[in-house]
Amino acid sequence: MRPDHSTPRGGVTVGTLSELPPLEAGAVIYLRQWFSGSETREQIRRDFEVSFGPDMAEAAFEAFGYLCNFCAAHGRRPLVRHGMTCKCLGADENCFANLLASAAEGQDDDAHILASLIVPAHKAHELTQIASDCGVFLQQIMGAQPPQRATRPLTATLH
Repeated sequence: MRPDHSTPRGGVTVGTLSELPPLEAGAVIYLRQWFSGSETREQIRRDFEVSFGPDMAEAAFEAFGYLCNFCAAHGRRPLVRHGMTCKCLGADENCFANLLASAAEGQDDDAHILASLIVPAHKAHELTQIASDCGVFLQQIMGAQPPQRATRPLTATLH
């Protein structure tokens, strides 16, 4: 007998927002805001204006909106999000955040794999490109600098 799962797999808690680096945490918060309505979308626009000024903010806002809408329109399934005030990090949110971070850092292979978890394979390259642009914007907004890439052997153990 198969157990009843009330939480969709994409919503399973995999951590907390406070455990994420700034870019990834910002990506999750903005993802939640984008899909929570026009009022919270305006908060994104205001945040972008503070960081970029009105002209560049509009481009960043449009790019982020395009990214979110692309995921919604072409997603393998709807991205599951936690509530605006939830401190948990869901599996889909984590994938989205890591996609943006990987793409912004030029880790194209990793970004492509993450994109293929969100959209069908034939749309993954396009999503990776969109995520790269948005990730760079978020790096600037969150004050995150790309981490230094340390050279590690392929079989390195992190913990």
